[in-house]
Amino acid sequence: MKNFATQQDRLDYLLQEFKNDSKQYKDLEVEDDYESKRMALRSLMNIRMPKEMAEDVVKVQDAFLALEAEEKGIVAISDIRTIKEQYGSRHPYGDKLSVWQGDITRLAVDAIVNAANSQMLGCFVPCHRCIDNAIHSAAGIELRAECNHKMNQKRIQYGSRYEEPTGQAMLTKGYNLPAKYVIHTVGPIVGYHLTEQLRQDLRHCYESVLKCCLDNGIRSVAFCCISTGEFHFPNEEAAKIAVETVTSVLHDFESKFDRIVFNVFKDLDKQYYEELLK
Repeated sequence: MKNFATQQDRLDYLLQEFKNDSKQYKDLEVEDDYESKRMALRSLMNIRMPKEMAEDVVKVQDAFLALEAEEKGIVAISDIRTIKEQYGSRHPYGDKLSVWQGDITRLAVDAIVNAANSQMLGCFVPCHRCIDNAIHSAAGIELRAECNHKMNQKRIQYGSRYEEPTGQAMLTKGYNLPAKYVIHTVGPIVGYHLTEQLRQDLRHCYESVLKCCLDNGIRSVAFCCISTGEFHFPNEEAAKIAVETVTSVLHDFESKFDRIVFNVFKDLDKQYYEELLK
């Protein structure tokens, strides 16, 4: 593995290697400042199809992303208060649940939940603000490669046009994330109006993720606000379904979980979860 003294050196090396890896953007011109180079590297990672990359390059990427994770600040479960500690909540599982606002890619839990699309390969839009993009960008290119491998296996079984159905859960490693695993689930897309079927589909997302945890000995998991962003599920209704479904599963499997975190990014979502759980 190549040795570099600084993150700047790693960034310069990775940017050149990812440019060389791309036929279309091999001659991409980038402003000579750290932020512009970092955005360019993320963009090249985002648009890159799953394929082989030289082992030395992947190792440098891993070192670069690991240090970035440390610089952002890794948040352990012990750093997050339960709703019983934070609000004095009387919820029956107040010592198992948390509401935490911030970047889900900072959480050192057993698993974080990714709101994926049916292709299950991450977001290909450069530097898009969706959680799918954020998780893949922080995890590194190995995550897309594993997702692609799993989807190829499913296409062999179910046909070449297979897409992941709404409400299921797929487990992968976390790679350069502080979390050990990522659980990917495809949430329902709301069009003109919310239906009972869409509500049930969202319940299935939470149930499938928690079943995946039970099947794999995952004791701590952080949920994002599934379907509330690009998929337009009403935030308040989504929060109600999330809390109701998680509470129902804990009723039967409380001893199997140490902590379930409702990760929120928007102030509005934080307000909805606090109102439900205080």
